[in-house]
Amino acid sequence: MRLALGIEYDGSSFSGWQIQPEALTIQGEIEKGLSQIAATPIRVFCAGRTDAGVHATYQIIHFDTEVARPNGAWVRGLNALISDDIAALWVAEVTTDFHARFSAVRRTYRYFLLNREQRPALLTKKVGWYHKKLDVHAMSLAASTLIGKHDFSAFRSSECQAKSPVRTIEGLSVRSFGDITIVDITANAFLHHMVRNIIGTLVYIGAGKQPVSWMEEVLNSRARSVAAPTFSPNGLYLVSVNYDSQWGLPPPKMLSGCAVDIASFI
Repeated sequence: MRLALGIEYDGSSFSGWQIQPEALTIQGEIEKGLSQIAATPIRVFCAGRTDAGVHATYQIIHFDTEVARPNGAWVRGLNALISDDIAALWVAEVTTDFHARFSAVRRTYRYFLLNREQRPALLTKKVGWYHKKLDVHAMSLAASTLIGKHDFSAFRSSECQAKSPVRTIEGLSVRSFGDITIVDITANAFLHHMVRNIIGTLVYIGAGKQPVSWMEEVLNSRARSVAAPTFSPNGLYLVSVNYDSQWGLPPPKMLSGCAVDIASFI
């Protein structure tokens, strides 16, 4: 039997998704909890392996088990056994040809950036921060350069294990609500550190360190050394993973972007 599980988490205290020796990871916590419920080792697979400090409101995982439990037992049982920074939202039985990663058709990340002179206190580790005023219009113009199918080598970590640097960005928007700037990016898949490297490059443009045209230069260079430094993970959230309707999974609850939604989200 294969089960899909929707989860959310605050990644602040974790060394990322992927299990590592002697490190607290989200995968490690979930596998530990599910294995206790099933009374047998459980291995899980996710839609997107998030970095240390990155959060998720809609991460999808799957796992196989021969143990029959009511759906509520998987959700409530897991939430009782794992860190309070992780919560299971729902579980659904799927066929064995479903894969949390390979069946996904697109993913969306959202970055919250606090743009004010003073650093955050209440939102520490929940938002990124830049102290000088950013030109959101310039950032938006630069962002449009990246939409489409491109070689994203310039935004790829040297540790990236993907076979190809080619990805398709379906949407990339930059908006501001008071002191909060929001960047939404949707793609078929992402390279390691791709989103944070794009954010860093957008911030350089928004701060006036580089012109809007620099984004195209960076993209065409295909060289990581040309782009801006990798930006903080603190404000980055995996907010949506989309699958074909055949799988019957609950859709993500996307926010409208108003101030109330932003405040409740973070």
